[in-house]
Amino acid sequence: MTQSRRDEPELGYGKPPVSNRFKKGQSGNPKGRPKNRKRGLPYDHILGQMVTIREGGRERRVTAAEAFLLHLTKKGLEGDSAAARAALAAIEDARSKRPEEQTLARTIVCKSVSPGSVGQAIDALGMAVKLHPYTKDARYALKPWIVQVAVNRLKPGKLTLADQQVVVAATRTPEKVVWPDWWEARS
Repeated sequence: MTQSRRDEPELGYGKPPVSNRFKKGQSGNPKGRPKNRKRGLPYDHILGQMVTIREGGRERRVTAAEAFLLHLTKKGLEGDSAAARAALAAIEDARSKRPEEQTLARTIVCKSVSPGSVGQAIDALGMAVKLHPYTKDARYALKPWIVQVAVNRLKPGKLTLADQQVVVAATRTPEKVVWPDWWEARS
């Protein structure tokens, strides 16, 4: 038995087989149009280029937008009313596009530091202890751990014997420090 040609679906250009056709409700382009570069004119690129201008016999580099605005302003000041209007319009346009100023904290806290306050900092950090705090002989003595860290970083011969003696004298408990072999001053 042969089917009539009317029962067969038409195939060809623009008429795909029924099995390959889009289902109802399914888009033929689910991802949409691919993104391309902007088709508009590249104003930002052109006006962002650096150009050299001469003002009062001195050359300086500015953006093309700034040079254009300076030229318009100059013509406006010379009496060209159209250029003056264009310059003012460009300035107002730039101001309107500028983001609004954020409210910043307007309070400035100023804390003065005197040279003697370094002791307070190293005391707070646990690096030193104040000895005899209520006498004229008050001084800070470094804790052994900070001296140990500093001594471990030194290379042999970096400190003279006199410098080593100062370090030992400034250490609160020098017997707790593991002095390197090259260290000559002892407690």
